Amino acid sequence: MSFSTHALLIALERSHFISNPSVTHMSAKISDLIDPARVALHLPATDARSAIEQAAALLESHADVKNFAGFLSDLHERAALDTVCLGNGLALPHARTPHVRKIVLAIGRTEQPVTFSGGTESARLLFVVGTPKSSPGDYLQVVGALCRLMKNPHDRDVLMAARTPREFLDAVITIEDRSLATA
Repeated sequence: MSFSTHALLIALERSHFISNPSVTHMSAKISDLIDPARVALHLPATDARSAIEQAAALLESHADVKNFAGFLSDLHERAALDTVCLGNGLALPHARTPHVRKIVLAIGRTEQPVTFSGGTESARLLFVVGTPKSSPGDYLQVVGALCRLMKNPHDRDVLMAARTPREFLDAVITIEDRSLATA
């Protein structure tokens, strides 16, 4: 995990949005946002732009995406501003956008590592997230929950080895349940 991602995770864990469940509008569990139909474990992408587009395409028909083209544009714009790589083969293309009604999530895994950030980082597992601009707390909570989900190397390996979307979701549920039990 990169320094900036680690610092973000610490800040999020200390924030009111993460530590006080009574103020959240979003479930504390990422598994509640995962629809196996929006998980693709064999993306053919060979570059960052196509990886983001292929994973995001899983959300094109999502009822809570009001304008897919606008959402995709916002994802690319955000990715151009700063790295979306979290390190350890993970990327989090995300956007706070007016083009979604509520939080949306798609997950894509590429066959080969894809280079992001001007050739300095690569990733195979992408979590594409869209949150409404009007919900900054939900946005921070989703990012923090994803960072926590992926911080254990063994858990990352399990997710990278999942053979089906349902197996991927079951692994996420197991990781979250274990994490909540030790919290």
